[in-house]
Amino acid sequence: MIGFLRGRLLVKQPPDIVLDVAGVGYEVQVPMTTLFALPALGEEVTLLTHFVVREDAQLLYGFVDEVDRRLFRELIKVSGVGPKLALALLSGMDARAFAQCLQRDDVATLVALPGVGRKTAERLLVEMRDKAGKWLEELSPGEVSRVAPTAAAADHRGEAEQALVALGYKLAEASRLVAGVDDESVTSSEDLIRRALQAAAPRGNR
Repeated sequence: MIGFLRGRLLVKQPPDIVLDVAGVGYEVQVPMTTLFALPALGEEVTLLTHFVVREDAQLLYGFVDEVDRRLFRELIKVSGVGPKLALALLSGMDARAFAQCLQRDDVATLVALPGVGRKTAERLLVEMRDKAGKWLEELSPGEVSRVAPTAAAADHRGEAEQALVALGYKLAEASRLVAGVDDESVTSSEDLIRRALQAAAPRGNR
């Protein structure tokens, strides 16, 4: 089991990153909430990890804090929710927003996320509702989704579209969401992805 990684950030290709840990490059998949909190390329970062072994692959998932990792681990225990869908859930909303959805029995917000059907949303509410209060207690009252400043870039549309597709959006929907973001105000591909995800969320979850 790999519990955490500390190393230099080499690559950010959402939702994948690469960390140089003592000369070894670790490929890690991260939710967008974690991606937005990462430092600039070349800087050191520490990620808590969850290691998944399948017949055809060994995969590492990374998180900036224990609440996100624990939520990920609880999500993949739910029938019909695998690591990819759990990553999409954590990309569409942070732990606080998810806990609030559970408390409100908010099926509509969950169904709006890519890959989440009504039956899966209802199953999440039934199986995880009792954990919502504990998560909210662990989060500071003023905590919001984390966004890290990054360097400006000319055009990040292709990278943003690929990231949204990787999260489960259809290419046409990903293109529409990215196209709806004001180009002049975008400072990075992460910024573009974040704004596209905000546009995709129901108004009640913004």
